[in-house]
Amino acid sequence: MRFLDELEAGVMCGDGAMGTMLLDAGAPIDACLEQFCLTRPELVTDIHRQYAAVGARILTTNSFGANTARLSRHGLESQAHAINLAAVRLARNEARATGAYVAGSVGPTGLTAEQILDLGWNRREIFRDQISVLVAAGADVIIFETFLDVDEMADALAAKLQVTRDIPAICSFASAAEGHLSTGLPLADAFARMRAQGAEVVGVNCLQGPQATVRVLQHIAVKPGDLISAFPNAGYPRYVDGRFLYNPDPAYFARVARELVAQGARLVGGCCGTGPAQIAAMAEAIRDLQPVTSKPALPRPAATARPLTIAPMLEGIVSAPDPEESSILDRIAAGKTVIITELDPPKTLELEKFLRGAKALTDAGSDAITLADNSLAILRVSNVAAATLLKQRHGIMPLLHMSCRDHNLIGLQSSLMGMAALGFRHILPLTGDPAKVGDHPGAASVYDITSIELIAIAKRMNEGFNHIGKDLRRATRFVIGCTFNPNAKNLDAQISRLERKLVAGAQYVMTQPVFDAALVPLIAKRTASFGVPIFLGVWPLMNGRQADFLHNEVPGIVIPESVRSGMAGKDGAEGRRAGLELAKEVSRAVLEHFPGVYLITPFLNYETTCELAQFARGT
Repeated sequence: MRFLDELEAGVMCGDGAMGTMLLDAGAPIDACLEQFCLTRPELVTDIHRQYAAVGARILTTNSFGANTARLSRHGLESQAHAINLAAVRLARNEARATGAYVAGSVGPTGLTAEQILDLGWNRREIFRDQISVLVAAGADVIIFETFLDVDEMADALAAKLQVTRDIPAICSFASAAEGHLSTGLPLADAFARMRAQGAEVVGVNCLQGPQATVRVLQHIAVKPGDLISAFPNAGYPRYVDGRFLYNPDPAYFARVARELVAQGARLVGGCCGTGPAQIAAMAEAIRDLQPVTSKPALPRPAATARPLTIAPMLEGIVSAPDPEESSILDRIAAGKTVIITELDPPKTLELEKFLRGAKALTDAGSDAITLADNSLAILRVSNVAAATLLKQRHGIMPLLHMSCRDHNLIGLQSSLMGMAALGFRHILPLTGDPAKVGDHPGAASVYDITSIELIAIAKRMNEGFNHIGKDLRRATRFVIGCTFNPNAKNLDAQISRLERKLVAGAQYVMTQPVFDAALVPLIAKRTASFGVPIFLGVWPLMNGRQADFLHNEVPGIVIPESVRSGMAGKDGAEGRRAGLELAKEVSRAVLEHFPGVYLITPFLNYETTCELAQFARGT
């Protein structure tokens, strides 16, 4: 009997986890588990054998991460063909004894569309290369597992349809407990899109434990002909001595398996943390059950996300401004010139000069103080702590840089939520300078995501959801910025990247410092159609040595040779006057073409920037 024939006739039990079973067998936690198909085939074979013996009707190949994008992390991309071929062969050898079907496992690339684009890869081609091997090796079905992004799933399914239409596809998403994907797309809509594109089976796996998976399916309608799969995790693990330990009760899984079938699932199995004991219990529990062919969706409560207000939370702790205070965008809309001034948090705990400088810059006309996030990978006081002090002492509007270098995806979102809870609105996501260029070269650079992805996450939080689509119950009110380097040799490439940032959700732009007033009209012309405020950076040089240092040693800063020649040999008061006059010239040009300017304070020498701010305010 063909796989689809059997599934359409009744309910079917799938297998359980492969990865956590290999880890339990002693695989290192950072190993490429798919490579075990070549290096430790006996381990993979034994896992397949155990699942087949307890009633699993499909055996899923150990090829989840065997696409070239994921394998490249381990330097194994050249082994992609051999791994996928061996994965099917090992599963097929054990499937013969029971007549089980072999499901060729395909996971997401592990990269965002933005990262794929930056690397010059084609996502659909990556999937097509893997699927071609799985199909040629004899897989009975292709199962796409743990996809968070419906667009990536669409690419994967399109690749499969290019390879073959003769075997079915299971499109399984990892959704939030609220029943939507990380983009906010309801799971039901994702199911509908995949069915329309040609998926025979749609479903959910991973992320959620058994009860949460049941609740997700309660909100999915079932119509005649719908085929749904459900492979929940074994709940949450404990991390002990380098191992993830689960404690799944087989009897509990048996009970939940019946509930999953009652909610319309035809194919049930397990994901992370499940093993043969749980699959045996599930197979027995659903053996005589009849499939549910039709049921309505349980309505979801109305959306609860409301604008986040912080005054009640901070009462008696921080003297916060009105949570409805105007943003820099509001000020521009009102026809005001906006001056943003950067003042780096100090490298030591001597904070008084920093606080005095911020107050002086505000008194001189700055609308907001922007605070770098360990720029150049040099350790400084947390900019969130510095911003809290500025708000508490002086009521200053802070604009917080946020680097992807130092935190993983969880930490970045936690920081965003903390900023929102403290009432900070203006953020500037940055990819960040690599740690090895800074004063702690032994530190690791995280880079889970890029600035473009962080922009998109902040935008989603403004809609009331986190990255995986979980309802935050309150919507943040971030004003989201992005960076742009107008000094780059390839300006077209920078313009293209800027466009992608704006599409992701950026609402204003801040640039690297410009030292050539003649460049300003060109930038204005090239960005005129973008429709967002652009703040060109202006840096008042202090002397000739600083000009040479910035040009030759600081990434992203380009100072024309004419400027460096003009500053050469100038020091002390003479150097400061020359640098300030140049900065005034550039500021004048900026304000002729743009609604504001971004002043960069050179190494806490705020007195010079105060004079420049007063000039800009009077221009």
